Amino acid sequence: MSLRSVLVTGGTGFIGRHFCRSALARGMRVTVLTRDVKAAKENLPPETRLCGSLDELRSHDTFQIVVNLAGEPLAARRWNTARKQSFYTSRVGFTDRLVTFFKNHNQVPDHVISGSAVGFYGPSQAPLDETSSPIDGFSHRLCRDWESSARAFEALGSRVCCLRTGIVLGEQGALSRMLPAFKVGLGGPLGSGEQWMSWIHRDDMVASIHHCIDHVELRGPVNATALNPVTNRQFTRALGVALQRPTILPMSAFMARLLFGEMADELLLQGQNVRPAALSASGFKFLYPQLEVALSSLLVE
Repeated sequence: MSLRSVLVTGGTGFIGRHFCRSALARGMRVTVLTRDVKAAKENLPPETRLCGSLDELRSHDTFQIVVNLAGEPLAARRWNTARKQSFYTSRVGFTDRLVTFFKNHNQVPDHVISGSAVGFYGPSQAPLDETSSPIDGFSHRLCRDWESSARAFEALGSRVCCLRTGIVLGEQGALSRMLPAFKVGLGGPLGSGEQWMSWIHRDDMVASIHHCIDHVELRGPVNATALNPVTNRQFTRALGVALQRPTILPMSAFMARLLFGEMADELLLQGQNVRPAALSASGFKFLYPQLEVALSSLLVE
């Protein structure tokens, strides 16, 4: 088999960095499209080829695979109109440009693995899989439009998987923002604590991207979540046990809305009970199916 070439967007992000390292370890030729080449040089292996814009991709470059992870982080700070527009521009707008680039250069990737999120489904207490109907809201519309943009690659002849990702646990992301409070005993459930948290370990997240690349029967939406979602209260308790700290200081829904505004309702106080039906049916094996083991593996690193 010839050396496979992969173009990664969002390669300097939390998931992107780990995917690039694993792809290089698997013998892939990795090119990262990034706005910050200096930061990419500091954070990615030296074998990674870096491009600062689509214009820098040579017309004769051939990519069998595109892994599209680019997007402004949703939980970095309070939402406002400008921030919400940047979420769209960095996801939908950028993916539209990516499709146009490949169309104009008559070079079509075989496989496109594009980001999405479990926010596609909207808030729900019922178990959800890839066939479940969504509930409308900003997060749903953002994910819906991002997936629609990525699936434009299908008209060019690419196979497209849209990874509806849950809360990715690792040294960055949601877990890293929780740890300071929990380590000093100030952690606790959010709101009612009964909202579902569909999570996935960082290593399983990266493995799921490779699985989608390798399993050509997968296409369309693919839930990238662990087998066992938990409620916020269960997550809080498990994290407290792993850190050997109390978790007795809840944050009320009122306080969460006061501090985080719309983001509190979209990301913190409501959740989704998502099951990885497509991954499981295609034979994916989770390294960390249980939350307690996943947390322990990360907290001892």
